Amino acid sequence: MKHLQNHKSNWLITLLNIFTLKKNFASFLFLFVIVIQPLHTQWLKEKGKGFYKIGAWSLLADEHYTNEGKIDPNATRGLFISSLYFQHGLSKKINLIGYIPFFVRNYQYDQVSKTKDRIIEKGQGINAFGDVNLGLEFKIKTLGLWHFSTTLTLGIPSGENKGGTDGSYQTGDGEFNQHVQVNAGTSFDLKGFPVYSKMDVGFNNRTKGFSDELIIGGESGVQLFKNKLLLLARIRWIHPLYNGSLDATNSNGSVFANNIESLVLGSEVAWNFYKKIGVTFAYTVPIYGKIIYHAPSLSLGFYLNL
Repeated sequence: MKHLQNHKSNWLITLLNIFTLKKNFASFLFLFVIVIQPLHTQWLKEKGKGFYKIGAWSLLADEHYTNEGKIDPNATRGLFISSLYFQHGLSKKINLIGYIPFFVRNYQYDQVSKTKDRIIEKGQGINAFGDVNLGLEFKIKTLGLWHFSTTLTLGIPSGENKGGTDGSYQTGDGEFNQHVQVNAGTSFDLKGFPVYSKMDVGFNNRTKGFSDELIIGGESGVQLFKNKLLLLARIRWIHPLYNGSLDATNSNGSVFANNIESLVLGSEVAWNFYKKIGVTFAYTVPIYGKIIYHAPSLSLGFYLNL
């Protein structure tokens, strides 16, 4: 009975934390929106048009968040991903969205003794295909200056979920998941500059003993120099519901482990340097987490925007 009461108390605390963070996050977006004058925009791609980006993402970490949210050191580990992302208009109200990580490298540096100046554990790594995401975004309706849509994304376990000598060199999590998300967005005019703001709330149903996840995100951007340059900022929170059966502990942090929690801030610059062709650079940093690397990530990409 005592265990059951503690379990209920933990769930109550979790729900209160979720409500508080959602309330603060919504308040931040509301204050950001009301100080500028909105105007209409088209969010989904029209039929036959699309956005296509090939990119590289990299992370190198010698620290990680524990399952208690504390920061511990680990052997220097890295993850490098080359991928293709696309959003293509199938009709006026439906877009096809895809993320294909066609090359993923998960690796660890040699561990060298500081006192004996010799290798105590040799580094290793694997190269493999990653987990593919395929989804459909459906336009719901437009209410005033706000555009609403919903997205269903399927996570396909096409990567390697056990690699290296200890099985921790993964390029995928090995589970098939379904992510349902509601999106809302609007655009603004800020002293002659086009500005937009988007937010989303999603639920990720995970299989094979992984905990389901609540995901909340927001993004705002401004276009400069006759829409040639886009500056944007992002915030994203992933919270596990702790209803899975897999072990939640991980000694080195991961991006594929169970019960990962993260609150990250990111920024991106996109430069349209030739007609419909452009380049992007992004920087993302975690400000809180559990069972995940404590390190920033960098990404570079080239896109075609039709």
